[in-house]
Amino acid sequence: MSFGRLERTPGPQPMSEINMTPLVDVMLVLVVIFIITAPLLVSAVKVDLPRTAGAAALEAPKFLSLTIDRKGQAYVDDLPMDHAALSTTLRQAAERHPETEVRLRADAQVPYGRVVEVMGLTHQAGLHRIGFVAQTESGAR
Repeated sequence: MSFGRLERTPGPQPMSEINMTPLVDVMLVLVVIFIITAPLLVSAVKVDLPRTAGAAALEAPKFLSLTIDRKGQAYVDDLPMDHAALSTTLRQAAERHPETEVRLRADAQVPYGRVVEVMGLTHQAGLHRIGFVAQTESGAR
């Protein structure tokens, strides 16, 4: 009895390309669904509301932009302020709305003492919410 070698036929080779047809089909279905549902999300009942003075919107708490440049000069909303004007402006902002947030932007070269001095003026004026604005390493604010 002799053993012979059987010939094998090569099997199918694996596909090395992605079949994009199912992906495109799914994306087209999603686009159609969004096109159909988008107008439904925006539509609302149209109502002509009566007008009255008592329905005026309350003033939302605002923020005050306080900047200290490299020389130590203080600016409130980009307007230069000396010590007295800064104190007056902060006090007026506290009287209008005591929950006003002060967003403090100080140059990296400003001495720590100047920043603390401005923070003290802010607290004396009655504004106790201070946010420090910084820049991320990537440069976005």
